[in-house]
Amino acid sequence: MTTIFSGVKPTGHLTLGNYLGAVRQWVAAEQRPDEALFCVVDLHALTVEHDPARVRRLSRQAASLLLAAGLTPEKCTLFVQSHVDEHTRLSYLLECTASDGEMRRMVQYKEKAAKAQASGEGVRLSLLTYPALMAADILAYRADEVPVGEDQRQHVELTRDLAVRFNQRYGHTFTVPEATHPAVGARVMDLQDPTSKMGKSGDAGPGVVFILDEPEVVRKKVMRAVTDSGDDGVVYDRVARPGVANLLDVLAACTGGEPDKLADGYSGYGALKRDVADAVVELLRPVRERHARLAADPGAVEAVLREGAGRARAMARPVVDQAYRAIGLLEP
Repeated sequence: MTTIFSGVKPTGHLTLGNYLGAVRQWVAAEQRPDEALFCVVDLHALTVEHDPARVRRLSRQAASLLLAAGLTPEKCTLFVQSHVDEHTRLSYLLECTASDGEMRRMVQYKEKAAKAQASGEGVRLSLLTYPALMAADILAYRADEVPVGEDQRQHVELTRDLAVRFNQRYGHTFTVPEATHPAVGARVMDLQDPTSKMGKSGDAGPGVVFILDEPEVVRKKVMRAVTDSGDDGVVYDRVARPGVANLLDVLAACTGGEPDKLADGYSGYGALKRDVADAVVELLRPVRERHARLAADPGAVEAVLREGAGRARAMARPVVDQAYRAIGLLEP
């Protein structure tokens, strides 16, 4: 049986990029006859300056959106990271397995540290070490597959390295996981800056489509998307024409087509943008409607998370206990 694990960080409202790059994969993954675990990784939100009340609010919203997107408690385990102590227990062991150099090579650390320094903020130690916690999130469940967006590939590679190293030093304990990605839509770019990822942690600018945006807001953002200069029509070229390529990637991910073939059907940007806007609105409509119903019954969502945490704890504890014994710690 294959075990699947992935998580979402409550640092901002979930975006179209999150949905196409990760969440929709998760919904498809839970349909397989496997063990699927999905987690709101709230501890990762503490690595940068944050508002505690906002983290709690976004954690609840993220869980509700995952259910609205189609995850079902009968087919998967949905829980909040901080509700399962095994994540932090294992994280320290993996910090003792990783090297300082490995942590400092993480692209997200470099980018976020530079941003914090530029704004006059200090760089928290947890920003450097949180890839070990992310590895613990995965390895505690002996996950085989980690469906993630393209930007998380480096972290999964580190997780693989740590699992192999721990197993070689202390005896076989962890499964070495694989990252999986969708064929298209794995990395949706900002509509106003198609060289940057559409990120939920940034400002609520016109280039970011949020899952809960009203249809008219979605249409306005898509219609104002940056395209590229050129008189050769609509061409799919991620390097030379990143704006148009991003729109075609989004359309392909929404409709199931192929970006380069879709390009052949357009002679101008206006029609392409209208079709992208229509596709995104229709894709997100049922998610928004289900989320509204779930938001009206927060107790039901909390019950799902409590049950999920109990199941996750029962799965992770034997693995982490084994890791403690393997590394040389006395049993209590």
